[in-house]
Amino acid sequence: MTAARKPAARRKTAAPKPEPAKCPDCDGHGEIAEAVKVGTRKGRITDHRQAGLCLTCLGSGEAPAD
Repeated sequence: MTAARKPAARRKTAAPKPEPAKCPDCDGHGEIAEAVKVGTRKGRITDHRQAGLCLTCLGSGEAPAD
């Protein structure tokens, strides 16, 4: 005679990890648009933009833990 087998217990699924909060300065992109300055003395600001690394999140796109 063999012993009766018990049905396998169900495994509980782990809750999904919450997404980290987005950086408020770059909206989670990691880059911000900086104005281009032209000229050595006065540094006139032009209408052009260039991409720059977000200094708040250092390019990760996640809000700092502070």
